[in-house]
Formats: sequence, C-alpha cells, structure tokens
Amino acid sequence: MSSPVDLVVYGRKDCHLCHDMIAGLEQFRQQFGFDFTVVDIDTEKDLVSRYGERIPVLMGGGQEICHYHLDPAALSAYFARID
Repeated sequence: MSSPVDLVVYGRKDCHLCHDMIAGLEQFRQQFGFDFTVVDIDTEKDLVSRYGERIPVLMGGGQEICHYHLDPAALSAYFARID
C-alpha cells in the first residue's frame, strides 16, 4: 500500500470498550499501515440513531470491520481484501 488507509472508530467519550478498541488498534497500526479517527457519536443525532449502544464500531472504506471489541482476524481480513 502506498498511502495509509484511514479507519474510523465510532464511539463515545466515556466508553471503556471504545478505549479498549483504540488501544488495540494502536498495536496493529504499524503492521497494517493505517491511521484512524475517533468520532464521538454524541456530536451528531444521526450517528446516535445509527449506532446507539452498539459501540464502538470500527469502519473502513464504508464497511463495518467489527464492533464492541477489536477483532484482529476481521482486521486482517479487511486488509487482505483491500491489498
């Protein structure tokens, strides 16, 4: 891959599962060469409607990679598909 892939974590500020997913992503960042943005769903009504309590959600290229917990196998499969 020539440029880093951008992933998005949809979550909430005071969400321990969100913090866990972010920490887990940091461990894979160099291996897969990605950047990620964290979006607080409470800043937009439509995001609250879309995700509600089903957070965190990890998205890449408009598709859900995993939710609630970081799934390393799903993350690997995502990068295998886009490589």
